[in-house]
Amino acid sequence: MNVDALSQRLPELARKHGVPGGQFALRHEGATRTVVFGEEEAGTGRPVREDSRFPTGSVTKAFTAALAMVLVDEGDLDLDRPLADELPGLRVPDAAFGEKQTLRQLLSHNSGLPPGRDSDDLAHTTGRRYLADCARMRPIPVCGTSFSYSNIGYCVTGFLIEHVARMDWWEALETILLAPLGIEAASVTGHTTRPYVPGHAARAAQGAALPVRQTLPRVESAAGALALSAADLLAFGLLHTEDAPGVPGLVEPGALAPMRRPVPGAEPFGLADGWGLGLSCYLAGDGSRRVGHDGTSDGTSCHLRADPVTGTVAALTTNADTGMALWEELTAELAAGGLDLAGYSYSGTGRGQRPEVPAPPECAGRYENGDTAYTIDLAADGGAVLRVGGEPFARLTVRDDLTFTMRETAANRLSYLGRFLRAPGTGRLEQIQVTGRRAQRV
Repeated sequence: MNVDALSQRLPELARKHGVPGGQFALRHEGATRTVVFGEEEAGTGRPVREDSRFPTGSVTKAFTAALAMVLVDEGDLDLDRPLADELPGLRVPDAAFGEKQTLRQLLSHNSGLPPGRDSDDLAHTTGRRYLADCARMRPIPVCGTSFSYSNIGYCVTGFLIEHVARMDWWEALETILLAPLGIEAASVTGHTTRPYVPGHAARAAQGAALPVRQTLPRVESAAGALALSAADLLAFGLLHTEDAPGVPGLVEPGALAPMRRPVPGAEPFGLADGWGLGLSCYLAGDGSRRVGHDGTSDGTSCHLRADPVTGTVAALTTNADTGMALWEELTAELAAGGLDLAGYSYSGTGRGQRPEVPAPPECAGRYENGDTAYTIDLAADGGAVLRVGGEPFARLTVRDDLTFTMRETAANRLSYLGRFLRAPGTGRLEQIQVTGRRAQRV
């Protein structure tokens, strides 16, 4: 699909999925192409520009990881030193976290920390109190896989960066990483006054898209505060190719290579095919690997992919919560045309699935990790219902390997992948993993 075809196809896909606007940037075979489409805010007539900044959500984590790796390369941080030795704020009475866990585990989501905290509870929390709370969190036990996606882990990483760099996370990020890359980012948590595009709750069937506000608390900035253009994401993605020259005065070639190497035991089922020290890994149709990160903020969806071998890098920004569906359809069409960015279906669409079976009675029960609680109720017809926080969330279709797909109760749409996990020693079904996040039976 050439750039002229993309200029026509992207607005079509945006209309289909109710996305008000976005950007697509591609570096392929030595040439850079950028397509912008739609409006920054629905109904305003204000067009998306090449330099419009979109809240990137969890793509921020890849930047935080790269900043940490620069500090590792300079000898200021150690990937394998216990966190409590690096970060005094983790040494509190009754601490359960920090004595054994390391930066390497934080970056690869192998620390056992919970997924996240309630945003309303964090609105006025100080960094010192946040760290003390983290220190008292009991890591989830290893069971079948050690991977559990955690916003909290990247917040701790941000505090670790602040401690060794002796400046706050945003100042360190701008000074050490963004400025050398020529990136002028915005922040959804108020670090700058630079404008950013609002997100939208889209209802494609009704043709409506309503602006929504960003709710990320400042204390969690390192996990999701960045607002960037697709061109900014492209500049960052080019650092993660094998022929990348590095950035003079910033990082030498190869210093960021551990970010894109899959970590043994990091099994992000439902999120990606593997995980490195800050980047997710995806398998293309020919078995080769791509790296990148996906991110959703309040009403936005942004995506980055890089082929380390060929140097191809692609980035998509969208200002709607339906942007993920647009990305999945776009990557499928590009792959059919010979450009395989290794799109990953969060609902398992198009991936080989095992035969359906009745939900095993032993899967019923309550599973917890931090503030996250899942309850599985068996249905009379052999299915199962997933409740989140006590409210019905999705209907589960279980497979014979204990994986499942979920159909959201409210929207009646196929949403995510998950699986049940047995303890290696006893064979008992002890954990659930939903979009990479694990919870322990209680």
